[in-house]
Amino acid sequence: MKRALCMLLLSSGLLLPGQARCEPPVWRFDPPHCGFYFDIRHIFSTVRGRFDDFSGSIAFDPENLDESAIDIRVGVASVDTNVDRRDEHLRSEDFFHAARYPEMTFRSREIRALGGDRYEADGTFRIKDVSREITVPFAFHGVTPGPMRENTLVAGFDARFSIDRLAYNVGSGKFYDMGVTGKTVEIILSLEMIRESE
Repeated sequence: MKRALCMLLLSSGLLLPGQARCEPPVWRFDPPHCGFYFDIRHIFSTVRGRFDDFSGSIAFDPENLDESAIDIRVGVASVDTNVDRRDEHLRSEDFFHAARYPEMTFRSREIRALGGDRYEADGTFRIKDVSREITVPFAFHGVTPGPMRENTLVAGFDARFSIDRLAYNVGSGKFYDMGVTGKTVEIILSLEMIRESE
């Protein structure tokens, strides 16, 4: 309601764009159309996995990046690499220790425009008991009315970045030293976010 009133005042000329900014709309995940993936080397091949348990929101307005914010939480026990034995090992103390550290999180501190559909978010990425400041580049693909649901808007986001898993204590380095598993993990997000139209 507050955002709708803000837009009404802007369109009527009672509030000028330079005078105040509307709060960014808050987008929520559309789970069947969101993917949280990761790639990691195993000797010569690339293993792709995913996480199926995620929550949070994205408050985003390209015209009001100062108040835009990203808050994402991922349940590490939902890891799926299509091999049950490997997934159980990843959940164990050797890697994620999911029983003690059930979530990894990212919370933005600042979002900047890079031009076109490209942006980047500075924020805190936490896995287990390690928190580090990182920069996440992402693309914002725009907003469209939901073709399958009335009174729904859909926004699209994609992100791709890499981390050193050993810097987050995801593994001791034993398998890296053996030449079995890499330490660089590429994280890929493909997101359709939704909200009710105003």
